[in-house]
Amino acid sequence: MFDKLMQVQQQAEEIKKRLDAITVHGEAEGGKIKVSATGNKHIKSIEIDEVFLKDADKEELEELLALAVNKALDQAENVHQSEMQAMSQSMFGGLGNLFGGGQ
Repeated sequence: MFDKLMQVQQQAEEIKKRLDAITVHGEAEGGKIKVSATGNKHIKSIEIDEVFLKDADKEELEELLALAVNKALDQAENVHQSEMQAMSQSMFGGLGNLFGGGQ
């Protein structure tokens, strides 16, 4: 039983590392604002087109930046959920074997 639990913990750590290595993107205003995040929902970078920045007003920039960040985080959430779902299926399969299922 302990071995199975250790295996699940190792899988969780591997998934976290994989998610840290995955980069997702969100854009606004036709790519003039770009946000990159990891699959673990950490913002890695924000790029704002210099020409757009000169012409944009503060309120517009704030709204578009929030939009781009939310798009990146939505993609990160989708990737994160997919990985967690795969781990859950693996984990429940392993626990079924632990309690005599699948033998």
